[in-house]
Amino acid sequence: MPPLFDFIADALIFVLVPWAVWRLLGRSVPLAVLPILIGLGLAAAGLKPTSLGVPSALGDQFGWIGVLLLAFSAGLEMRQSDEEQTARSPSLPISRLATSAAAALALPFVVGALAAYYHFNQLPGWTPPRGEGWLGALAIGLCVAVSALPVLIGIVRELNPLQRPYGQVALGVAVIDDAVLWIGLALLLFAANGSAALSNWDGTELLAVGILVALAVGGMRAQKRDGLPPRWMIWAMAVLYLAGGAWASSQLGLHALLGAYFGGAMMAPKWVRLLPPEQLGRVALFGLAPLFFGHSGLRIDGDALTWSSLVASLGLLALSVLTKLGAVILYPPSPDLDRREALAVGALLQCKGLMEIVAATILRDQGLISEHAYAALITLAVLSTTMTGPLFRFCLGKGWIPRVDAPTECPRPGN
Repeated sequence: MPPLFDFIADALIFVLVPWAVWRLLGRSVPLAVLPILIGLGLAAAGLKPTSLGVPSALGDQFGWIGVLLLAFSAGLEMRQSDEEQTARSPSLPISRLATSAAAALALPFVVGALAAYYHFNQLPGWTPPRGEGWLGALAIGLCVAVSALPVLIGIVRELNPLQRPYGQVALGVAVIDDAVLWIGLALLLFAANGSAALSNWDGTELLAVGILVALAVGGMRAQKRDGLPPRWMIWAMAVLYLAGGAWASSQLGLHALLGAYFGGAMMAPKWVRLLPPEQLGRVALFGLAPLFFGHSGLRIDGDALTWSSLVASLGLLALSVLTKLGAVILYPPSPDLDRREALAVGALLQCKGLMEIVAATILRDQGLISEHAYAALITLAVLSTTMTGPLFRFCLGKGWIPRVDAPTECPRPGN
């Protein structure tokens, strides 16, 4: 088939079909997880549509652009959210929020890494190609600890006005955890590749480091400078930050998605206010990235999708939910939250969403987790994202009535 027809078939399977299913189900299942479910189902059933030219070369390219744009827009949202959080939430101290975020990340990470080292990575097929020992265990621990900022933003926007303040508290924690996730991914990849990469460094790697430093310094200087450049120039700079960050991180042996996120996070917040990060994220999430996630599911080894993989996913899900809820109960992000409200915030934070899928894909591509672990982590992401809304409402309870002293000014993402 001609390349264009291959791409059309690709888009029908992984873009149009998920959207139609999403509408038929009354939007009860997050649209973000449907392409990966379709890919997983086809792989498990041995029905990969290669006769239709799927996955197509054009689909790979557009999907890759979409996931880069998704990471970039997540960085933009994080930077804008961080600035608005400082300006709008004096009743929610940043120091307490950061400490609670650290607890909500550290407890699942430590428990997940220990469980992976002593149990999961001992299972048949779970030994990673390049991540034997603690390195592979830390990779799984990081995936267990993930909170999905982009998908969580969409979930919080669907809450009713009385529930939304607690969703905004969860977003404040997720903003910090999301940034730490990307830093943790970078450190893991550097630990796996750094010594070998450093020995072969030449002018290209030094140039990449220089570009990342220039992006960070340029963003800080632009924020302090009076006045704003024309909107077209800000758009041009956004393209430069995205392309420069992605290229630089890939040259350093890390991953282009890390650089794309870094590029978005380093742009000056006052520039970001003139961009539409939410709309950029929606275009990527609904129109382009589904091809990437669908292909990721399609390329999973069907032999890895077994009952033992599902049982492992359920075990990881239990670890993820219990440790996330436990961390928020032990140290809630706001002193105004009672136990039930803290549990509801923890229910939102256990959402894995696309960031789990992106992180697991990066780690699989780098050989730090096996195909069996990848299949289990993808299933974990789907299950945790799907159960987020019902678990949140269950934690609040049917007879829940918001207290007068409940937080009303909480961190919120950019509009």
